[in-house]
Amino acid sequence: MHILIVSHSSATALNQEIYARVQRETGWKITLVVPDRWHDEFGNALRQEPCKGMENSVIRCAVWKNGSIIFHVYRMRWQRFLRELKPDLIYMNHEPYALATAQVCHANNRSIKVPFGFYSCQNINKQYPAPFSWLEKMVYRSSSFALPITDRVADVLQAKGYCGRQTVCALPLDPERYHPRLRAEPPERFPKTDVPVVGYVGRLIEPKGLRTLAAALGRIRDLDWRMVLVGTGEFQQEFEQLLTEQGVRERIYFAGYVPHDETPRWLAAMDMLVLPSETQANWEEQFGRVIPEAMACGTAVIGSDSGEIPYLIRQSEGGLVFTQRDSAALAVMLRQLISGPKLRRQLAENGRHWVERDISIPAVAQKMIETFTAAVTKQQPCRAENQPSFKSSHAFAQS
Repeated sequence: MHILIVSHSSATALNQEIYARVQRETGWKITLVVPDRWHDEFGNALRQEPCKGMENSVIRCAVWKNGSIIFHVYRMRWQRFLRELKPDLIYMNHEPYALATAQVCHANNRSIKVPFGFYSCQNINKQYPAPFSWLEKMVYRSSSFALPITDRVADVLQAKGYCGRQTVCALPLDPERYHPRLRAEPPERFPKTDVPVVGYVGRLIEPKGLRTLAAALGRIRDLDWRMVLVGTGEFQQEFEQLLTEQGVRERIYFAGYVPHDETPRWLAAMDMLVLPSETQANWEEQFGRVIPEAMACGTAVIGSDSGEIPYLIRQSEGGLVFTQRDSAALAVMLRQLISGPKLRRQLAENGRHWVERDISIPAVAQKMIETFTAAVTKQQPCRAENQPSFKSSHAFAQS
């Protein structure tokens, strides 16, 4: 069987590993279309060599509106490309309302008409203006499967009118890449200290609950602790001022931007991770990927009840949940973990076990395999396996 996957996030080798696993487990041929370069939220242009096992599977393609998850499109003559590639199934690792998803969906409808599916992490029932609402409905009508990342996302898709097969597939993690043994190899820049380290990894913006965090840290000044923040953002200067007002600024280390593939060592070096996100009118935490990443590294977690955070923490039993915007409640939980090494170890053990069982690359790959097989078996007979191999997108890129 031949699977075509389109994924902007797979511009990095780390995010290709799930597809390498599917290919290795099944013997299927996978063609993976990714942006030639992808501008991430920190302004970095990401371009890496394919991960092991995907060296002959990746096609790089220029995109318009680079860096915009919703607005970017691929500079590809898709109908021609699909007719020559002849895949048995197309999976868009993109939201159903994204222009790139509509671009490929429309081309499939106008050409080879193979089973088509998409990914979603949107856990709010948002109504988009035209033409996005029209394109979203077209994708729903044309799709035979969807891979929402949580049950709440699946509920949103159903409420918005999607009637096809849904398989909940969490964002997968490699438990060998994210591992407690990395605690023995802390980053060179990580502060050397004998006291518990509270960590934060993410953008330094106000919706992430940094005001609440500063107030909570001020309430535990009597304890011995340090804090390490990984990330950058527009709220950093104001956050530092809040920390100064709380009398704890000297205990805080700002690490700045750290590449995604280097974060496991930072997470493993922390004693606990805090994610105090706060729901906004048009946003709430979707998956909080850093939560299972920390758990895989053997780090206990404290999270707010925004979006999917409590779902992840309670399902895994790998952390504690507090009411968002409640600095007193957050302070109580920080105090519990800073003063309770036994509790930290138990939560860390629970979280690590959950990652291995439910959202490791092998576990998620098996769900993908079952979903893809069902879609093709029901809607499209398998084609011959001797299909042409495309290692460059130049012939299909529009100038």
